[in-house]
Amino acid sequence: MISPPNLSRLRAFVRDLADLLDQTNDEARILEIGGDLLRDLVVHDDWLPPAFAQPAADRYSQHLLHCDSLERFSVVSFVWGPGQATPVHDHTVWGLVGVLRGAEISQSYARTDASLVPHGRARRLEVGDIEAVSPTVGDIHKVTNAYDDRPSVSIHVYGADIGAVRRSTYDDAGAAKAFVSGYSNALVPNLWGVSARPSDDA
Repeated sequence: MISPPNLSRLRAFVRDLADLLDQTNDEARILEIGGDLLRDLVVHDDWLPPAFAQPAADRYSQHLLHCDSLERFSVVSFVWGPGQATPVHDHTVWGLVGVLRGAEISQSYARTDASLVPHGRARRLEVGDIEAVSPTVGDIHKVTNAYDDRPSVSIHVYGADIGAVRRSTYDDAGAAKAFVSGYSNALVPNLWGVSARPSDDA
């Protein structure tokens, strides 16, 4: 018998991150402490509902798991089918990426006078690894599933309702094209339905 997802982990993460944002708006502290909180979440793989970990055939998918009521942050599962990748893109807000399953390749980009160029070596992110993005620490990258024979899943946290943020993708010449990503799912997990599972937080 398959156990139901342990949503108490995600619920605790959401509460702890909200508490952090109540205490500070210093981005460096948010990325540091929030990164530790996210690492504690993704080193456990018993909480993500299966519906939010299914790859799509044609492109990567992003499922909203939670959006703060004040839109201070959103939590999203990104699911990469074998070999799938994003275009080069930015975020415009702070963000944290933590790998839950599989592995990902993250390549950062920097703007020159003429175009965008790869910045540094591509980084391979394994389960439990955390990466930060923002306009202050580096905001433009491309992410690829490290595997061509299985999915990978990462959990992303952003300093806004990221599905509603106007952002940009970039072509090989560095030209920007505006986009708003939206989400792949219409429904979100019920993190707060604890009455049905009174021992969930025990």
